[in-house]
Amino acid sequence: MESLHPELQAISYQLEQQLLGKPQVVRLALSCLLAKGHLLIEDLPGAGKTSLAKWLASSFGLSFQRIQFTSDLLPADIIGVSVFEPSTQQFSFHPGPIFHHLVLADELNRASPRTQSALLEAMEEQQVSTDGNSYPLASPFFVIATQNPREQLGTFDLPESQLDRFAMRLSIGYPDLGSEMAMLKREQNATPALSSLTIEQLLALQHEVQRLHCSDALLDYLLRLIHFSRQLEGAHPLSPRCSLTLLACAKAWAFVHHKKHVSPDDLQAVFTAVSAHRLGRGDSGEAYAKHILAEVDPYRDLPSGE
Repeated sequence: MESLHPELQAISYQLEQQLLGKPQVVRLALSCLLAKGHLLIEDLPGAGKTSLAKWLASSFGLSFQRIQFTSDLLPADIIGVSVFEPSTQQFSFHPGPIFHHLVLADELNRASPRTQSALLEAMEEQQVSTDGNSYPLASPFFVIATQNPREQLGTFDLPESQLDRFAMRLSIGYPDLGSEMAMLKREQNATPALSSLTIEQLLALQHEVQRLHCSDALLDYLLRLIHFSRQLEGAHPLSPRCSLTLLACAKAWAFVHHKKHVSPDDLQAVFTAVSAHRLGRGDSGEAYAKHILAEVDPYRDLPSGE
């Protein structure tokens, strides 16, 4: 069994007991949270997306809010509205459901592009603006969005600008036979008693992640992965924002596994989750990511001038 960070070991183990047979998904989701990113989960209904979001919130003492995205949802239903108060003769802002630590944007691609865009400022700047005023969001602030497969009726493709706000995209998938059998035998509707940390402890862990050491050789490897994507025919080139996100997520993955520095293995572990939704739609993005990992040598120096 891999060694995990002492403060995260119990949480990771208990999350893995709830989402049976999916340790990689759990650890990537933890890494995304520790990297201060946002998570996109693309899967069929019933795979455990909502449960994973609730368990993560409980594990770190985060306030949780689920927003069901539908075709008639409006931006004000997410951000909030200003209401005129007769007693003061002034408008008062009533915050919407986005003012929580962990927000589950369920079936994000069922809402119109206009409504989807209400999340852009929140995810990038941790604030929302309305009626000429800006309002800070909770800290930490973590969005987990789910989207339905593109072939399902009533969906809108997320634009590249929206996809780029998500640090990772994951697919939980179906459990294996043994895990599903264990799930059936488990007591139904039982509420798991998860070990938990405080919000202050989570913020401290996020700060420790940022300080994790990365060698110049590791940064060279990261840049060569990014630069290779820009020469790959048919793929969307990876941006400098992706470079920063990839580094943050690799640091978080290494931290979760109780390492003192980031290695090429850590970059490789998160690369597909971080890059695939930026490189292309659907399976093509994952194929591009795997091709890049196969072609770029982690131990070769950058050419002169790169």
